[in-house]
Amino acid sequence: MIGRISRRNVLVGMTGLALADFAPGVWAKPVFASSPFTLGVASGYPDPNGVCLWTRLAPEFPAPGGGMPPEAVMVSYEVAEDDGFKSIVDRGQAWAEPLFAHSVHVETTKLAPGRDYWYRFHVGDVTSPVGRTRTAPPVDRTPDRLRFAFASCQQYEHGYYGAYRNMAQDDLDLVIHLGDYIYESSWGANHVRSHGSPEPITLDDYRARYALYKADRDLQAAHAAFPWVAIWDDHEVENDYADDRSENADDPRWFAQRRAAAYQAWYEHMPARRHMAPFGAFARIYTNLKFGQIAEINLLDDRQFRTPQPCPKPGRGGSSMVENCEARLDPKATLLGERQEAWLAAKLASSKARWNVLAQQTLMAQADLKAGDGQKFYTDGWDGYPAARERLMDALLATKAANPVVIGGDVHSCWVADLKRDFNRPESPTLATEFCGTSITSAPPPEEWIQTAKSEGPHIKFATGLHRGYSVMTLTSRSLNMDIHALADHRDPDTKASKLASFVVEDGKPGAERVS
Repeated sequence: MIGRISRRNVLVGMTGLALADFAPGVWAKPVFASSPFTLGVASGYPDPNGVCLWTRLAPEFPAPGGGMPPEAVMVSYEVAEDDGFKSIVDRGQAWAEPLFAHSVHVETTKLAPGRDYWYRFHVGDVTSPVGRTRTAPPVDRTPDRLRFAFASCQQYEHGYYGAYRNMAQDDLDLVIHLGDYIYESSWGANHVRSHGSPEPITLDDYRARYALYKADRDLQAAHAAFPWVAIWDDHEVENDYADDRSENADDPRWFAQRRAAAYQAWYEHMPARRHMAPFGAFARIYTNLKFGQIAEINLLDDRQFRTPQPCPKPGRGGSSMVENCEARLDPKATLLGERQEAWLAAKLASSKARWNVLAQQTLMAQADLKAGDGQKFYTDGWDGYPAARERLMDALLATKAANPVVIGGDVHSCWVADLKRDFNRPESPTLATEFCGTSITSAPPPEEWIQTAKSEGPHIKFATGLHRGYSVMTLTSRSLNMDIHALADHRDPDTKASKLASFVVEDGKPGAERVS
């Protein structure tokens, strides 16, 4: 029988050869019948001197605990300047603990700015696949460019992840995921594959759902090719939830426990830094990233702190389509919460970057879904919170942040729009440019709705839901170039991607112009 001692004592007493063979809670000499790296490797949140490296040990990922014993395992890592690992610049060890599903989050600090590195993990006698990452440029330099992709909404059942296979072949500095990385629910028609399990409720449920998604080879390829950053939307927990308000009007105390499980599983499966680890039902995922003097990216969270959607259906929470909803005009309503709004205003005010990117979940421009007289709005997005949108536009005016650009997802369709303080006055000045990307796989709303909104909104320059795909943005000192990539057929695992449309934004001139 192995005696019980604390892990702290194990760590304090360790030497180069003494991992305490008889310490409880530690699997000192792991042996695997199959590779534990079934979910791949990833990196994320780059700064000039490092990134966060991630993996999760899960030799049998559908099983509870990923097939791992309830014991901590020591994992070693290496970071090199070449893919053959002849020039290793950082190496070390980290615990993979059952408390976090045997995931590993290593924050490197010994790297040089603005260059590629390769990394891998070892456990027992098994070595992980190799990942490539890239550090941010020096804070006082303006690189020739910053090129990144953004994506969202990858309902597993609706299609294959050919978008990521095509993305992985590009030359990118970063990938930004804007939410709905998993789907908790099964919906839509003509599924090409199955979740194979009911809607997740518990921590083990959410872990299994993430493992299913992350086992996809094309998704793994994109994670291994570039550093990622991510924010969540609703489906990482439950469709249309708002703070502690469930779409199903569940008891908030019960829903808080579900949200805590979902937030922990999100952290366990993202290359997220330690400060983003959740405490119960709360986590700090909004953050600011600097890429030299060329760009600052503010990643926002519009789920955790938002006011419940106005005018819900009787007996329910969540979204609705409304024509006359006085609550929609509540001046105190918020998507970001008071603290995050103040944080964002401070970041915009202090920014010295040429481009200021606001990475958030959904469409920000007004989208009137009723043709002719009157207006109809979908309340889960910014149209449900016009006062909050006005405060954000006021912050852009007050801070004079250079070249504000908003990117979003959620609505399973592509949109390019001018962002205005007053969308009902077309002559109102344009304050920022918006690019809202389509989904990786998730089914779109009716195209008739999208085209109605476009016809009713002269600020909307492009809109369609006919394509699945992803977006690539390239920033230089002089301009922003935006390419919308569309898949030939997201239901074909070997599908190709091609450019659907391209836009440019000139430095100092908000508003996009189509170039192809």
